[in-house]
Amino acid sequence: MAARRVQTGRQRNRAARQMYVYGNVAAKPSCEPTRREEEEQRKQTSSQVRKNRRYALRMNPGYVMFLTVAAICALFICVNYVKLQSRITKCSENITALQAELTDMREENNTRYNFVMDSVNLDEIRTKAQDELGMVYASEDQIIEYTSPSADYVKQYETIPEDGVIAQSDKGVD
Repeated sequence: MAARRVQTGRQRNRAARQMYVYGNVAAKPSCEPTRREEEEQRKQTSSQVRKNRRYALRMNPGYVMFLTVAAICALFICVNYVKLQSRITKCSENITALQAELTDMREENNTRYNFVMDSVNLDEIRTKAQDELGMVYASEDQIIEYTSPSADYVKQYETIPEDGVIAQSDKGVD
């Protein structure tokens, strides 16, 4: 069984008020309602309240001075910020230029180093030392092996002892 729905008077009025409007512009009402509430409120406010409102809207000299000082401080901070940004930009550009110069110098240094290393012929130096200068390799009896207290190198300030030990620490002696 189909249930029948009964519309109340309120639902019928709502359906009658809703009209379909073509387009995207709503129709402007022929007359706008007057705002009686605002007019009544204006009449109800006393002269003292209106005077207090006007006084609150005025700016006194202390407030003007405060705003002036605040504006000057803000301007000072902004100018210093712009100067600082400018200095940072200049330093950044200077660093970039110095890095480019360093790269060029390293490249030139490597090129010169490779040129010098390529120009040195060790066989030619050995031949010249042996033939022209009369130099010879050291014989076995001329070689003294020694133990060094440091692993890197030794500066010789005196002759090497016959036993080959240059220095010993006190910790190794029992």
